[in-house]
Amino acid sequence: MPTLLDRYLLRQLLPAFALCLGTVLIALLLERLLRLFDILAENSHALPAVFKLVLNLVPHYLGLALPAAFFVALFVVVSKLGDENELDAYLAGGQSIARLTRPFLVVSLLLSLLSAAVFGWLQPYARYNYRAVMYSALNAGWDARLQPGTFASAGSGYTLTADEVDNSGRKLKRVFIRRDVDGREELTVGETGALTPSADSRVLKLTLNDGEHVRDKPGSGLLSVRYQRMESNTAFTPDAPPFRARGGNERELTAPELLAGGLPGQDAPISAAKLIGEFNGRLARTLSLPLLPLLAIPLGMSAKRGKRTASLIVAAVLMLLFHNSLQLGESLAESGKVNAYLGVWLPWLVFAGLCGWIYSQSLARPGDNPVTRAVSAVEDVVAALLARLKPAAKAR
Repeated sequence: MPTLLDRYLLRQLLPAFALCLGTVLIALLLERLLRLFDILAENSHALPAVFKLVLNLVPHYLGLALPAAFFVALFVVVSKLGDENELDAYLAGGQSIARLTRPFLVVSLLLSLLSAAVFGWLQPYARYNYRAVMYSALNAGWDARLQPGTFASAGSGYTLTADEVDNSGRKLKRVFIRRDVDGREELTVGETGALTPSADSRVLKLTLNDGEHVRDKPGSGLLSVRYQRMESNTAFTPDAPPFRARGGNERELTAPELLAGGLPGQDAPISAAKLIGEFNGRLARTLSLPLLPLLAIPLGMSAKRGKRTASLIVAAVLMLLFHNSLQLGESLAESGKVNAYLGVWLPWLVFAGLCGWIYSQSLARPGDNPVTRAVSAVEDVVAALLARLKPAAKAR
């Protein structure tokens, strides 16, 4: 059963963790949201799909945000305990750093279970749904309305734009149309034009007045025709072929499906190296969460010694190196260049060893660890160099 001290530490941790998680998650989603608007801006009818796309991105960014938010929350809580001298009172009362770590370690194990569910089940389905929604949005039919000065893809190789468009989006002035026909390019311009779709919006009647039509005619060069009025009936919203079934690559497979060797009946079976590399990569990320208290608590205690910024920088560098080396090892394992256990678990073991070493060094002398000693050594070297440079500058 949690003691009064455990409950106090958890009350400090959970609000900070929720705030950090929400902040990191929103920041990541906003950055991706801007890119989605850039992708879908040319297809105004596809913009309603943005909400679905963002919703399906949540599991992906949740997997990235969980460790970062948990580490920052731990660091902030331990730093706060030190700043308010609660940590000194805690240690003076005969409690140990290992006892302080226990409730945070329990939280990290619970977050590991959540991370396993995210990596093992939520992300594969969300990744497939994201791709399916994006495919539908980019291949959705055009509603036969134009915005002035923008290019619209109308199907059947048609791309058109107009300088001026009325409120209905279908009365046009100074129209430009480009069409690809069997690798040949056709260009049409018109002073005025009108778009008239059929009742089911499957066929577009395009009427142009006072313009010119130019096309590339094999063997004869360019053929140019002037016209006063031109009409064309074109099926411009053909249904796109259905999106493929889930399981097109290893990242769309759940953890049990990875262990089973993929989905049954796949047209193109995924190689065993990719399946093993993907599974071990997810497992290593899940098991990295219990290591974070071993890193955050010693660095948080050193903040009272004025090493707060330096400790955060070192921690960020270590976590980035671990994340990137894990990605590199996973890629090498999936390509078959290295064994999956070597490529994925060697970075994990190195990171675990560093965390354990930093934590063990701080048990005897809280607030003192290899990171603070390294930072102090660098500061001493810089101070010595500055001291030597000052007399030289005065001599000049």
